[in-house]
Amino acid sequence: MTLHITGLYVGLTIILTVILAVRIGLYRGKSGVSIGDGGDKELAVRVRHHGNLLETAALTLLAIGVLEINGTSPTMLHALGGAYIVCRILHPIGLRADNITHPLRAVGALGSTLVMLISGIMAILHFAGSL
Repeated sequence: MTLHITGLYVGLTIILTVILAVRIGLYRGKSGVSIGDGGDKELAVRVRHHGNLLETAALTLLAIGVLEINGTSPTMLHALGGAYIVCRILHPIGLRADNITHPLRAVGALGSTLVMLISGIMAILHFAGSL
């Protein structure tokens, strides 16, 4: 079995990860902070943009892959993968040091969590259906 749909969202997540990592590297060069954030709020925020993506990516993409292998409809896979990517783009736009209540932060974080939760529950239901 091939994982064409999961592969698309893995690829998009990798591109987003690289973009966020490059933003950190460029800012490190500008700020002269080699390790940690040196108390620089902008650098700390950029590191969290990247870290927050990586904290959800592996399990979410693994669950989508499991769903694809188990025969979940392409429409549902694209809905989950597309929602995940959109949420992971919105989250860093809203994640700021000076505004904890930015709506895009909440939409990105909650949306990503929902995609992960829905994918996980669906994987459990596929297992239960196989018994």
